Amino acid sequence: MKNKNGYIGVNGSEIYYALSGNPTGKPLLMLHGGLGSLNELTPIHKYVSTDYQLISIDFRGHGKSLLGELPLNYMQYQQDVQHILSYLGIEKYSIFGFSDGGIVGYRLAAQEPERVSCLVTLGSQWRLEADDPSIELLSGLTAEFWVSRFADDVAFYEASNPKPDFPKLVDMVKAVWLDTTETGYPDELVEKICCPTLVMRGDNDFLFSLDEAVALKSKIAGCSFANIPLTAHSSHQESPELVGEMLKQFLSQHKN
Repeated sequence: MKNKNGYIGVNGSEIYYALSGNPTGKPLLMLHGGLGSLNELTPIHKYVSTDYQLISIDFRGHGKSLLGELPLNYMQYQQDVQHILSYLGIEKYSIFGFSDGGIVGYRLAAQEPERVSCLVTLGSQWRLEADDPSIELLSGLTAEFWVSRFADDVAFYEASNPKPDFPKLVDMVKAVWLDTTETGYPDELVEKICCPTLVMRGDNDFLFSLDEAVALKSKIAGCSFANIPLTAHSSHQESPELVGEMLKQFLSQHKN
């Protein structure tokens, strides 16, 4: 087995990964959201760490991973993840992805269906329609606003990233969120997903609407859907016991 954590060189960047949980358990890829880090998913680790080996990755430029010189997009995140899984010798795995992490999860499950055993996403859009209300919000986002809302997260990034540049990262991640080309959201590719899939969203999620979640459910054969009450976008932090138990139960029902 490789080191429990460390850096892997990928296309001009150094991507940070961490292994935890049961070293003999089936692999469960844990993918965080935009402008976050792998640490944001720790509230739900305890629900799956006994049965699964958790593979956590900081996306390019996030957490402890270097930004590099390439543009950021969901395809690049996907390729970075694939490179790390190859390095770790992991052939088959399940995915839990929050927000951007789930979007990468859709792409992985659609394009490598033979490798993904189960897919669980939370607050993860699958397309960006021209009239999506989130476009105005995302377009106007500034580093100052993010710092005012998520000061602890930004402080962690500033302290742990080898070459922090938060204003630059915000601008590059905004481009990821607004990318409507083939390097961005999976869109109709989601119809190729054939593994057991659970799509979750918070009842008050302003970025991933109920209508869009229901539309996604209709695109993925046999897809399960959960609307998490009394939460917004970050249900795994607002109600970790509910999200964690649901994740654990869904994975246990689809062991293969």
